[in-house]
Amino acid sequence: MSRVLHYSDLENAYDDPERIARLAGLIEELRGSETLLVGTGDDLAPGVCSLSTRGGCALPFFEAVSPDVETFGNHDFDYGLERTREIVADSPQQWISANVSHGKGDLGEDAGVAPHTVREAGDDRVGVIGVTDPATTDMAPAASALSITDPVAAIEEAARKLRPRVEYLCVLSHCGALDDEIARRCAVDCVLGGHVHDERISTIAGTVCTRPNANGHRVCEIDLHTGEAAFHETATGPIDEELRGVYEDLREEAALEEVVATVEEPISRSRELRLGGECRAGNFVADAYRWAAGADCALHNAGGIRDGPPLGGAVTVADLVSLVPFDEPVVLAEVNGRELCAILADAYRRPHGEANWYAHVSGLRVVYDGTSDTLVECSIGGEPLDPGRSYTLATNAYLLSTHHEFPTLTPAHHHRDLDVQWQVLAAYAREHGISPQVDGRMVLQGG
Repeated sequence: MSRVLHYSDLENAYDDPERIARLAGLIEELRGSETLLVGTGDDLAPGVCSLSTRGGCALPFFEAVSPDVETFGNHDFDYGLERTREIVADSPQQWISANVSHGKGDLGEDAGVAPHTVREAGDDRVGVIGVTDPATTDMAPAASALSITDPVAAIEEAARKLRPRVEYLCVLSHCGALDDEIARRCAVDCVLGGHVHDERISTIAGTVCTRPNANGHRVCEIDLHTGEAAFHETATGPIDEELRGVYEDLREEAALEEVVATVEEPISRSRELRLGGECRAGNFVADAYRWAAGADCALHNAGGIRDGPPLGGAVTVADLVSLVPFDEPVVLAEVNGRELCAILADAYRRPHGEANWYAHVSGLRVVYDGTSDTLVECSIGGEPLDPGRSYTLATNAYLLSTHHEFPTLTPAHHHRDLDVQWQVLAAYAREHGISPQVDGRMVLQGG
């Protein structure tokens, strides 16, 4: 029986020593000589330990479980191409990507990256092809020097070369919503996906498609002979005690255990909550940014707030790093009222048919019509925005450097830098505590 074990988007799993140790123990328990272990990206960042080690926290896990093959996610470039190349060179697994260019100065063969590979699983040979979302060059500014081509074309080219040599073809995809198109258009046996943080086992056009969700809570097992797949929960795995000790030491070395506030009513920060509209976690972040900048208003992208346990009880600096684990500053931007309306209009949209909220705000009241998906009201201090007036907006530097989320915001709007995001949160918490409430600043009417 030829099998594949699939993990993805480990992100902040390294911040929980028991979880990452159980994940390693579960993999060891499930693995056998007929099993391939693969990862589908965002396994270097983001997270508390990731930030303090610039992605190096993944290496003890990789060394413990010895994955066979790995492909790249957008967050695997958070610390720059050279750092990614260093980690690739130090990793035991084969890294692959068929649609990332291998030119000088980019990820190339000298860093140990190949477009595809062949591995044996029992008596079968399995061709494995890696692809990365082309939008990565916009989502990850540090990856802007890369050329990332159409994943479907790259897979089809690789499949033509591999199919005569193998019994099965597997795609490792960090392309998210593009996985269905890959399954429909490419003659492969399975598309093992990441990027989108929704667990999934489905069959599209006869191709098995899986996603194990994020943060190391589960792995997916795929039987290549039958096409059957199943999840295994990390919480049921035995603990790799040695590995747990390694991550306990890493967390202690981060020196972020100062308690900055006490939270009586736990603050949830699940993906569903963050993308579902106004929430306490989003309000806390946006209020802290506006306070630090002395700005008219503030905006933070929903995707920039990460999953994790609710903030409750004694909240440490590490807890706040885990909330926004990115080494980028809060910035003060200057925009006119017309531009601010355009920015806010992009905060509620339906990219794939499902309505999501992509921003959290402070100092603003915004109302959307869910029937027409339009912004119908936007005000500051009870006064409608004046299209010609200049307003100060506190946000994070990432949003000025990418067209991926709010294309109206550009580097030209930059006025000045403040501290790194989590440092701003910690300073705000020390002075004002952490007690955000939902107060009607973002409203959806109809729909």
